[in-house]
Amino acid sequence: MSAQPVLIPARQKNVNRALVCDENFVEFVNHWSGQVHGKPTPSEEILPGSLCTAKDFVDLFESQLISRHLDLMARVLRVQNKVFYTIGSSGHEGNAMVARLTRHTDPAFLHYRSGGFMAERFRKLPGMDPIMDSALSFAASKEDPISGGRHKVWGSKPLWVLPQTSTIASHLPKALGTAIAIEQAKRIGHTLPIPEDSIAICTFGDASSNHATAQTAFNTAQWTAYQKLPAPVLYVCEDNGIGISVKTPSGWIANAFQQRPGLDYFFADGLDIASGYEQVARAVNHCRTTRRPTFLHLKTTRIMGHAGTDFEIEWRSFEDLMAVEASDPLLRSAEIALSSGLMSKQEVLAKYEATRKLCFAAAEKADGLPKLDSLADVMAPLAPYTPDKVKAEADRSDYAEKRVAIFGGEDKLPEKLAPRHMAIQINNALHDLFCKYPETLLFGEDVAQKGGVYTVTKGLQKSFKGARVFNTLLDETMILGLAQGFANMGMLPLPEIQYLAYFHNACDQIRGEACSLQFFSNGQFRNPMVMRIASLGYQRGFGGHFHNDNSITALRDIPSLVVGCPSRGDDAATMLRSMMALAKVDGRVCAYLEPIALYMTKDLYEAGDGQWLTQYPSPEESMLIGSARVYNETANDLVIFSFGNGVPMSLRAAREIEKKHGWKVRVVDLRWLQPLNTDEIAKHAAQCSRIMVVDEGRRSAGVGEGIITAVVESGHGAKPLRRVVGQDTYTPLAGAAFLVIPSEADIVAMAGELV
Repeated sequence: MSAQPVLIPARQKNVNRALVCDENFVEFVNHWSGQVHGKPTPSEEILPGSLCTAKDFVDLFESQLISRHLDLMARVLRVQNKVFYTIGSSGHEGNAMVARLTRHTDPAFLHYRSGGFMAERFRKLPGMDPIMDSALSFAASKEDPISGGRHKVWGSKPLWVLPQTSTIASHLPKALGTAIAIEQAKRIGHTLPIPEDSIAICTFGDASSNHATAQTAFNTAQWTAYQKLPAPVLYVCEDNGIGISVKTPSGWIANAFQQRPGLDYFFADGLDIASGYEQVARAVNHCRTTRRPTFLHLKTTRIMGHAGTDFEIEWRSFEDLMAVEASDPLLRSAEIALSSGLMSKQEVLAKYEATRKLCFAAAEKADGLPKLDSLADVMAPLAPYTPDKVKAEADRSDYAEKRVAIFGGEDKLPEKLAPRHMAIQINNALHDLFCKYPETLLFGEDVAQKGGVYTVTKGLQKSFKGARVFNTLLDETMILGLAQGFANMGMLPLPEIQYLAYFHNACDQIRGEACSLQFFSNGQFRNPMVMRIASLGYQRGFGGHFHNDNSITALRDIPSLVVGCPSRGDDAATMLRSMMALAKVDGRVCAYLEPIALYMTKDLYEAGDGQWLTQYPSPEESMLIGSARVYNETANDLVIFSFGNGVPMSLRAAREIEKKHGWKVRVVDLRWLQPLNTDEIAKHAAQCSRIMVVDEGRRSAGVGEGIITAVVESGHGAKPLRRVVGQDTYTPLAGAAFLVIPSEADIVAMAGELV
């Protein structure tokens, strides 16, 4: 059906390839001399045998032109410092077909070459302007409707396009998670914000398909399909044959994906609307009707380089460049317009130039509008927090009847039972929260029948059935991708990462994806979740650094992430309630660190004293975010700041310090590790003569450094000040572990340096 445009002659050996592509189009149209068919009516096929009607084509061609002229505009105005984003969509304009054949309520996770897709999706709702909205984003204007000037991203709240700013391919897991969430909602009776037959769309490049994060998403899609579980995700691989400067081996994508069980493969020519339209339609229809993971291999090309900074002629021959430019999809679209009889040469060129004028006019207007000019404006959507609303939600206890049924009667309610250790109280809190939030899901490795490695989730699946509590495959990246998907669909996920060390395998799902979403969508999208992680050291009889990881640094470094770590059972319950309320009300992402060694701890000072068992707090009790628990608050000779395992160690050491030096010792359990409550730290530092920090993490870049900084910056650094901290090493096995992590003896010894 298609005819390949002739190779552009070598007169075009110009270093400005954007100018070349622009001139190519005009020249191609002026010199075209092919056969003209009879002009079709709007409802007739654009060319014989095509599923694409004339009306479809006109709209798609216009979307292609918008995308192209946005690219050309960006390259002209970038040198004038009027736009700030030049990773263009040129050669990928065929992705507009995917937008036309899907709905605006199909959540879309797009890569950066999605200008055609966005221009076409804008047609789905009246009154929207793809050119002006894009120009505002290019110009980093405060009026940019998606990011508010924080980044050039393809996104739209009303069009269900969630903005992507993250590392290569890291959006593929949450796209699959969203597809699974659409189906999961039906099983738990949750009302979706989109139609029940929606699909999730995810676009990426051929080079990106090789990334580990992409591969884990494909594997999970296959794993899901193998179990005959629905997962309506449309993965669109836009194959332009190159990743920046590295060519993809010819035929690699087809070879790698055609025969993957559970990942249904379709091919479409994204360079040719007339033929590609039906091919795309087949893939979309298959995904929507079968609810199976679908892989659409969309043929594209890349012209004008990877980005504005990519000076291709330095590493690519003119002959190669011209061959690529000859496959420009806009040349083929112009040919379709002419050969179908739908447009004359003059009409094609007039539409081309009119679109150029609209893009430049929008860009000039956008350049004159305000930009972000204050730190407060920049950070406004990063970490929303409404304390009164969060507290009200955390204290809400209007589910009494449900919890009586779940716990088995009034007399079996946990607050009426004897004090218990932390693992039981977390378990009780989870049962309560499942009663309170019917949209809550808990999932991860071994969390269902087994109840987790440490039995913390024991009984949840039996009480709330498998649709709300379920095991996943062993893949932390996908666990967090699922969490984001559930959050996208209005659910409240509680993913479990089995050990803190395993979080590092999937850190970017939180750093680059979940925590960045509110910031780069100007608060329009959010990923509420509470990520539970079995954490920290001091396990006896089971060790090695994977199971005794004390590295919290990677968590504390993530903007907007809330990190909390309880040291006792009652705090564990109230902290969890507050985190869930924070996620529910303000859409925040929280990391809940559960000290493994304290799960079953009963005693504090002597064996059998039971002083580390706690009463379960009543359901209307919560913990103020950022608040500390203070032991011996009137003591002012020495204050010890700590958290987690360091708290009971510090309390025991405090007795010895008092015996040895006669000092009254105050112990402050900070509980909240990110953000640190610097005012609380300053208050206690001001009231005490000496200061010590007990940090079970590593010496470098740990929580302790943050506490010391807060002390010094509050003006108390001149006081006697010391830190007891772990060593900069991995944790070894067995008894050797206790050589590298702090001990009570270390705390007592360090007090001697404060004399």
